[in-house]
Amino acid sequence: MEIALFLVALVVVVLAGTALAERFDVPAPLLLILVGVVGTFLPFVPEVRLEAEVVLLGFLPPLLYAAALQTSLVDFNANRRSILLLSVGLVLFTALGVGAVVHWLVPVISWPLSFAIGAVVAPPDAVAATAIGRRIGLPRRIVTILEGESLLNDATALVSLRTALAATLVGVEFVDVGRDFLWASVGGALLGFAVFVVVAKVRKLVTDPLMDTAISLVTPFAAYLLAEELHSSGVISVVVTGLLLGHKAPVIQTAQSRIAERINWRTIAFLLENTVFLLIGLQARWILEGVADSELSPGRIALVCGAALLTTVVLRMVWVFATRYALVRPGPDPDSGQKPPWQYTFVLGWAGMRGVVTLAAAFVIPEDTPQREVLLLIAFTVVAGTLFIQGLSLPWVARTLRVPSPDPLDDALARASVLQQASKAGFKELEHMETEDPHGVLDQIRQRVEQRNFAAWERLSTTAGQESPSDLYARVRLAMINAERERVLEIRSTGTVASDVIRDVLVVLDVEESMLDAAVGDAEELEEGRNARLVRGDTCAHLDESPAQPPTEVGADLVCAKCVEAGVHWVSLRRCLTCGDIACCDSSPFRHATEHFHETTHPVMQSAQPGEDWRWCYVHHLTG
Repeated sequence: MEIALFLVALVVVVLAGTALAERFDVPAPLLLILVGVVGTFLPFVPEVRLEAEVVLLGFLPPLLYAAALQTSLVDFNANRRSILLLSVGLVLFTALGVGAVVHWLVPVISWPLSFAIGAVVAPPDAVAATAIGRRIGLPRRIVTILEGESLLNDATALVSLRTALAATLVGVEFVDVGRDFLWASVGGALLGFAVFVVVAKVRKLVTDPLMDTAISLVTPFAAYLLAEELHSSGVISVVVTGLLLGHKAPVIQTAQSRIAERINWRTIAFLLENTVFLLIGLQARWILEGVADSELSPGRIALVCGAALLTTVVLRMVWVFATRYALVRPGPDPDSGQKPPWQYTFVLGWAGMRGVVTLAAAFVIPEDTPQREVLLLIAFTVVAGTLFIQGLSLPWVARTLRVPSPDPLDDALARASVLQQASKAGFKELEHMETEDPHGVLDQIRQRVEQRNFAAWERLSTTAGQESPSDLYARVRLAMINAERERVLEIRSTGTVASDVIRDVLVVLDVEESMLDAAVGDAEELEEGRNARLVRGDTCAHLDESPAQPPTEVGADLVCAKCVEAGVHWVSLRRCLTCGDIACCDSSPFRHATEHFHETTHPVMQSAQPGEDWRWCYVHHLTG
């Protein structure tokens, strides 16, 4: 009963702390760690000692799996060189550097144990970095690299730690250590791929979302335990399994299963992530009490802890800049089309916060190890120091260096373009289908698809304070759904209709309302994006010198002359605001509007679709 009460209290504190963090606009991980540290000194809070097995088996597999499911394999592959240099090269570089500093300052700590604590503090934590990064709006490329790095660096650190601890044993050969390292890395990837193949085959046979969800909950633990049982890397196995299953989800899962899995894992990750940071704080008191009995002086302990923290931060900055200019030489960013500036590299280096894996790895060190309490304090200092120093200053650093966040207006333009291309493929399939249609169903389908696409382009409207047709539709339909739900609930209270029927009707209304809520959220996000641009001054002279013309009227006879000449169909039309040329958009086969820009360097075009007045600057990649 006491354990159950403690777990309930833990979750309540996590939820309250997260809500408080959102209320005061501070990072939840930092607030929860602070709450945990304060809690350790309260008399009614029991002492909590994290065991390595609890973290490595209970927390790590589901957290890694949830992150891997949401990580784009395409983006991961596009940034694989940077990710591997950070997740493997930087971890080893940090382990060696910190180990050398620790042994130099405290010679009684042997070389193998010094390298062991270096491996412990080497891997940054994705949860902390991406939670803060997404909150302040870091560029997607930086977030992708941070996520990819953290998916693999835990494996490198844990394998390095295992190797360092093995080196402390008498009679261990270097060849044996190297062979174990190779099997841990390559074997983990192979075993993860094997688990993916099995789960993918099973999922193709399962259509029940409940059964699919149950399979999803078991998968990370199965991948981890299989690899660990075969003395390989469970972390790499889970990551590979999650990446491949997430990439293949649209093919091997039903739509309902994908929606259910996404919601379930977001909930699990939210609870585990925030609980982990609270538990980190709850370790403070007993670690400090253990250090008090050490034979080392308090000054020497403080010196080695501070030096380890400083070395960890400095070595990361040195590595990211050295590899950028010596090895990576990054190409153009897919979002902006420009080569990432040095500011991106600085933010990437500064976003090296440590987390639960560091603390869990420290507990792997055997209890009879000399100076174990000091080693634990070093790990705790690096975790808390990087989270508070780098975590609190990261938003300020990003603002000071003017690192741009993803633009919701650009995203809306890309979303509309992709929907247009998808619709074109759907219409092409519709033309090839031999279906009798005496009731005009096909016309209804075409109309609904066109309405969906029009709504997507309509989001780009720049008319401030004016309700668009889609916004009007969402507002009116939401009011109708509320009235419909009230009537259904009245019918339910009479008991004259079966509860299963009532539940099905309510689900139909909920699904439609969720789609409308998403549309309203997109509209609010676009408005915030426009306001943010005004605050930042993100305008360009080309847009200022090319004011929007009145929108094209419905029924206007506009054509792309080059498409007509080539005998092909276009998707949408654009008008050059310099010369008035009408050309097809980038969703069309020949992209004549972009071709016109390259030929003439006329910078701004405006949508020539009926009712649309948004503009696009080809030079600065800004909408207006």
